[in-house]
Amino acid sequence: MPTPHIELRQLGKRLPSGDRMLTILEGVDLRIEAGQSVAIVGPSGSGKSTLLGLIAGLDRPTSGEVWIDGEEISRLSEDRLALLRRHKVGFVFQSFQLLANMTAQENVRLPLELLGQRRPGRRADELLASVGLSERGHHYPSQLSGGEQQRVAIARAFAARPPILLADEPTGNLDSAAGGRVLDLLEELRQGGGSTLVLVTHDPAVATRAQRQIHLRDGRVVADTAEPALRGARLAPRVEE
Repeated sequence: MPTPHIELRQLGKRLPSGDRMLTILEGVDLRIEAGQSVAIVGPSGSGKSTLLGLIAGLDRPTSGEVWIDGEEISRLSEDRLALLRRHKVGFVFQSFQLLANMTAQENVRLPLELLGQRRPGRRADELLASVGLSERGHHYPSQLSGGEQQRVAIARAFAARPPILLADEPTGNLDSAAGGRVLDLLEELRQGGGSTLVLVTHDPAVATRAQRQIHLRDGRVVADTAEPALRGARLAPRVEE
């Protein structure tokens, strides 16, 4: 069986809360194949955003493992994790996380410059055009609407053509019309680049637009629309040389 883009093995996350430990995630086993679009759904506090942060290497698990393209990332150094995110993972934050002192074009161009790519401005302009903002590239985030800022954030996430795109509540701060356009855009860019898309949402209507829905409750997977063979599949154990 081919190596999945993302695999989680008995993943757990606990945090201290007063004199006890608070369990955020426990015993999560998931396998996500290349090119899939997956929605992680569940009520507030179910561990959705924590799960996404662990996949991205933005946080470290208390127990279990996170595998990206056959590599276990949970114990990588911060420098190695930064390189992995730079080359393999695009992240769309719910709060956009645009740099306020940079224009839209400069925000999109930044990850390309970090990769040392030639003519990053041209690629940034192409992406802004693809999200309908070709005339807004010289504007700063404070001069853009919420929907426009989210589209800039999506363009930035796709700038380096990452094989994996993670989106945390990408429509959470938008009205239904703007949210629908953002979802259309994510799917269009995913299909165009062959990326794997994992998004977190509390909205069932958003979740149904993904090929697969994974439901969390109290830090555990309680439902998964994947085929049983995919749910149970596991990578062979790594053999140390």
